[in-house]
Amino acid sequence: MNENSKKFLYEYLNNASPTGFEASGQQIWLDYIKPYIDETIIDVYGTAVGVVKGSSDYKVVIEAHADEISWFVNYIDDNGYIFVRRNGGSDAVIAPSMRCNLHTRKGVVEGVFGYPAIHVRDISKDKAPTVNDIFIDLGAANKKEVEEMGVHVGTVVTFTDGLMELNNRYFTGRALDNRVGGYMIAEVARMLKENNIELPFTLYVVNAVQEEIGLRGAEMIVRRLKPDLAIITDVTHDTQSPMYNKKEQGDLKCGNGPVICYGPAVQNNVRDFIIDVAAEKGIAIQRQAVSRSTGTDTDSFAYATEGVASALISLPLKYMHTTVETVSKDDVQKVIDLIYHTLLALKGNEDWRYIK
Repeated sequence: MNENSKKFLYEYLNNASPTGFEASGQQIWLDYIKPYIDETIIDVYGTAVGVVKGSSDYKVVIEAHADEISWFVNYIDDNGYIFVRRNGGSDAVIAPSMRCNLHTRKGVVEGVFGYPAIHVRDISKDKAPTVNDIFIDLGAANKKEVEEMGVHVGTVVTFTDGLMELNNRYFTGRALDNRVGGYMIAEVARMLKENNIELPFTLYVVNAVQEEIGLRGAEMIVRRLKPDLAIITDVTHDTQSPMYNKKEQGDLKCGNGPVICYGPAVQNNVRDFIIDVAAEKGIAIQRQAVSRSTGTDTDSFAYATEGVASALISLPLKYMHTTVETVSKDDVQKVIDLIYHTLLALKGNEDWRYIK
């Protein structure tokens, strides 16, 4: 990571890009990646693609998703309190006492998620807050004042917490799921350009929208690109902190390297190719098994068309869907290196079928 890429990481992570409203973050990403690509593709819902032209028509995708979980304004009462519904897998348990931004056409309006004080609650009957319990206070006297601020039903809301470094070992902040993935694939593009690599295939660096509500951006762009190979990167759970069950959720740890996924959507030959590259380059990996689906854009790339050979390289992350998502700085670099060296190992004519 150089100073320019670190500056990009902070700007990109601290920008709000809620599901369905990713355009500002996509512009930051495109501005950074532009010197390292030959052309861009932008679809109607905002998925951004950087194209690196190679010496053949063989198509390879590296992909992450750009959106973050958020809230929608769902109801404004007469006293000016705002009630919300989820946009993606937002967690009502963490909301009380959080500061938030409401993104209006007039600009950002600041608010807080309020909650009754401990003094007035019967602690013996306390329960985890639900979406129906939480509310936003803008300091407004009534509904009319809220509406005059530009806030209305459908206004999107994000938490405000930004990126920090924890013990000089971790990145911690909001929306590392999965804008850190967008950062990593952008860094792969930078390394290819700065090392003057001529690829024997055309590379599509894809930053997809709307993953958090059902892998929708990936579903759209795979039908357009129809690649021969897709390497997806996303985050997965570090299972070392309290309250995780390793028998159920696996044994994965921040700092122990990229996670290679095993599951039906993962094409076995591609997966083993990546594992062999990791072994050759001395990159330690971890393994994860999934049941029916990966829950990532890998599923859309694998299944949305006639079938694309797809694999998933995950970044271990603590505290997913909170404002303190935490990843190892070393793991971030190792995922970048693994994707980079995997691309260098490809010949651009691979036939990944099991039976030929």
